[in-house]
Amino acid sequence: MDMTAILQDTLEYVDEHITDDINADHLAARAGFSTWHFCRLFQWGVGYSVMAYVRNRRLAFAAYELTSGRRILDISLNYGFETHSGFCKAFRRYFGCSPGTYRLHAHCDRPFPPSIPRTNKYLNGGIILEPRFVTLSAVKLAGFALKTTSSDGENSKEIPNFWNNYMNDGRMEKLHAEGFIKKHDEYGACFPEDPETGAFDYVIGVEPKDDATIPDSYHVCELPPATYAVFSTPACHAETFVAAIQGTWNYIFNEWFAQSGYEYAPGCADFELYDDRCMSDTGKICDIYIPIVKKQR
Repeated sequence: MDMTAILQDTLEYVDEHITDDINADHLAARAGFSTWHFCRLFQWGVGYSVMAYVRNRRLAFAAYELTSGRRILDISLNYGFETHSGFCKAFRRYFGCSPGTYRLHAHCDRPFPPSIPRTNKYLNGGIILEPRFVTLSAVKLAGFALKTTSSDGENSKEIPNFWNNYMNDGRMEKLHAEGFIKKHDEYGACFPEDPETGAFDYVIGVEPKDDATIPDSYHVCELPPATYAVFSTPACHAETFVAAIQGTWNYIFNEWFAQSGYEYAPGCADFELYDDRCMSDTGKICDIYIPIVKKQR
């Protein structure tokens, strides 16, 4: 059996035993090599050290399970992380954000059956969607708030319903007719979730004028100052706009963060910005603002 076939067999074994106690000595013995020699062959053929690959593969399976509604703690224990904090730290290092933030915004399919060509292709290529970087001071918003949770995927149902109701029950027209509005661009902002309950505020709002008097009927809040990576969705027709937005979110969290050298800035809010480019039926574009900091090495 040639080296590629041996490594391929190892990758398949890791997937089949992903929740077992896997270590480099055991994998080397299976392959018929000393641990020292096997680890170097693995690094050369796969591009990762043995245990870094195992850890990343466990994180990929864990990311897939985040949409299942299971508790994050249960998922972390299932994939061999001894503590919730240890899992969250490893997840943030790999995906660039916390498991809770990932579950809010993205989902992924079950990891592909591994192969040496596919692994290398994933490392060297993929979608190219480069962000621009901006630093913003605090942004005040006035509008309407929804309290929701990522548990059992509630946010993925409640937020679209929130937007639909806002656009059809008169609140959108009423808000945009107010004299306190500074800009009519609409924000769809996700604020940090409560680590105990998983609840978070989602706000549809606009920027008010400085020192404007805002009626009590509106929710008023502030986006913290932050540096953002700003992604523009591909221009598309109205019928594919939602899919383009979700596809961009998935790209950000499944691919861009892992290669970027950045991670999601803790304690900040992300948002979608809807401006005049969203108004036509063709060429619709939305900007997604992700708060970022340099990844800690």
